[in-house]
Amino acid sequence: MDDLGIPKRVADEIRVYANRKQTPLTIRQLYEFGVSNTVEMRLKAAKFLHCEIPVRLAHMARNLESLPFGLSETPSVRRIRQLYIDSFKHMIDFPHPLTESDEVAFTNLIDTMKNRHANVVPTMARGLRELQEIHPREVEGEQIRHFLDRFYMSRIGIRMLIGQHIALHEERTDDWVGIIYPHTSPAEVAKVAAQQACDLCRVNYGTAPRVEIAGRTDLEFTYIPTHLHHMIFELIKNSLRATVEVHGEDGPLPDVKIIVAGGSGSEDVTIKIADEGGGIPRSGVNRIWTYLYSTANIPMAMPGGGGEEVVAMAGYGYGLPVTRLYARYFGGDVQVISMEGYGTDAYLYLNRLGTHQEVLPTEATLREDTA
Repeated sequence: MDDLGIPKRVADEIRVYANRKQTPLTIRQLYEFGVSNTVEMRLKAAKFLHCEIPVRLAHMARNLESLPFGLSETPSVRRIRQLYIDSFKHMIDFPHPLTESDEVAFTNLIDTMKNRHANVVPTMARGLRELQEIHPREVEGEQIRHFLDRFYMSRIGIRMLIGQHIALHEERTDDWVGIIYPHTSPAEVAKVAAQQACDLCRVNYGTAPRVEIAGRTDLEFTYIPTHLHHMIFELIKNSLRATVEVHGEDGPLPDVKIIVAGGSGSEDVTIKIADEGGGIPRSGVNRIWTYLYSTANIPMAMPGGGGEEVVAMAGYGYGLPVTRLYARYFGGDVQVISMEGYGTDAYLYLNRLGTHQEVLPTEATLREDTA
């Protein structure tokens, strides 16, 4: 057994699976495969996931073993590694699904696993804070950032595959295929995200700017609305906070503007979130993509529970970098252009064709970052 008490059999299996290649998919493949949503299709998908998820979990577990500057030894990261090892063991111990009842039991297994891993992001953020106490300068270095980019990107992929399969069991209206919706409206998603972000802003500050949505408000494309909501919500949240803190809780607040662009012949859908929140100093622009940088006060606690991720107005320092990973996961990106003393424009680019494969870091690239 190793220092986490992992049986040799499990450790050996992790090494074997971590040497296997992951299978990248596209939104279009997931959508077209899931359209029929029959018992046979779900069983075929379960067989694929039964082979694929352990490979991805093994890659995660292996690469949490020897992180730079002792990050692997922080209590929070040790807990995360144990989570991935436990989930890997549960997956390989589950028999290959052959019947409809097997598929239902497998779906329950991965649903439980998804809930168990719900708070990995704030737990990793806590691990960085623990490391910061020992190596304050290295935490924002390139090695840590590259590892975290790949770690969170891998996590997005695992949760997306599990979420898609679970959602195929749910009763959905319209044309939903699992978590994918062919009529995803950026304007409608932005409207909901803006309302939620404004509510959170009012809880923290007692007020919130008005959010204006303009541009191609009629635009629709095939995407994962929960991913889009996550990205827009984070970007709006940043703009609201900056606006209130610069202009004062009692003063008139300029609007935060959201503009949607992209036509039938364009490759990308572009969403711009513009604020007059004072901007970012040029010296700090690159730091916004590191995982501990925040201009807000650090929250008092990172609550646990069975929800998705912890929601806070600001302060953990991982909102922007993780948002960019969600965008890049299927071929998009996030860019931030700031005018110090005035405001910031954040551009969210999304591939509207659904043909970009998932970005799946390999064991080799992860090892290069921690070498």
